[in-house]
Amino acid sequence: MMKKGIAWLAICMLALMLTACGGTGSSDSAESEANVTASEELVIKASNYEFDQPEYRIKKGVPVKIVYENVEGNHGILVPELNLSLDSQKNTKVITPDKAGEFQVSCSVWCGSGHSRMISKIIVEE
Repeated sequence: MMKKGIAWLAICMLALMLTACGGTGSSDSAESEANVTASEELVIKASNYEFDQPEYRIKKGVPVKIVYENVEGNHGILVPELNLSLDSQKNTKVITPDKAGEFQVSCSVWCGSGHSRMISKIIVEE
């Protein structure tokens, strides 16, 4: 019983740390650009324990408006390397990725037993 309590406390602390990582400060990889008009738009939809696509593609150096839609359940998205954290309260952000690569998209809101499997990726192409 005590081990379950300690494990639950550790999970809660991890969730709090992940939430704190999604702050509004700028990042070297991508930054929010309020005055920049996005030339592209990417919509990411989430339902219970899955995103609508296994991967999303955007271009390096191209401003893109990321739009998050909660289709079913309560979810969010977190991509620390792109300084991207969206949920039902804050569901859009313009970013301009400055490096190519694959970046994991995970659910940022504890949503139940399938939460840890709720993963996709954003591929930033040259």
